[in-house]
Amino acid sequence: MKGYVKVFSMAIASFFFSVLAMAQLPVEIFAGHKKATADIMFFRYFKKKEGHLSDWLFFNRNRAGIDYAMTTTSGLPQFGFTEAVSYNRKKWKGFAPVAVVQIMNKGVYPKAGIQFSNIHSNVTIFSWLVCETLKDPSIDWFFLGRYTPGLTGKLNLFLQIELLNTLPSGQENYFNFIQRLRLGVQSTRCQFGLGADFTAAGRNTFTATQNTGLFLRHEF
Repeated sequence: MKGYVKVFSMAIASFFFSVLAMAQLPVEIFAGHKKATADIMFFRYFKKKEGHLSDWLFFNRNRAGIDYAMTTTSGLPQFGFTEAVSYNRKKWKGFAPVAVVQIMNKGVYPKAGIQFSNIHSNVTIFSWLVCETLKDPSIDWFFLGRYTPGLTGKLNLFLQIELLNTLPSGQENYFNFIQRLRLGVQSTRCQFGLGADFTAAGRNTFTATQNTGLFLRHEF
């Protein structure tokens, strides 16, 4: 119990640090037919003293979910906090070494690997391949693709695809596959539309879940 409280305290501290340290926070609320989630995710370059952007890119992800069928023993709230820092040189064409720390319900997971980022006004591609630095490590492949072309003078299409594949090295750990889709419209700092989350976990046999509904995303 003490260990859980410690992890939860670290997670809350990480959340408030990110909120206080950064302006223009994009917050997504997703109301699905099985659960509701809140998600804060952004990546920004650190600035130098002169005001210019440095080669260091900071990635922040704070995510929490509540199952509508929650009881005292099942469907408990879930949270995940991901902080990552990468060193990006222009001559590396978007590739960079990255260090990641994930804080979840089950514990703290340090990771390291290779990242790729290509960020423009209407197109974003962000991905990494990282491995845990713990015993019997898992390998994560994360991909985020976002496309926001113009539709009218005031509206843009908002299309986002997110993939997270976890491949374990230990014989007793599970494979995990997550896909998140968002399709809607964007008006200035607000995006809204349809969303769907799909998950599958297991080893020889897999348990699959899906959660479909509406999302509202706003950059504060």
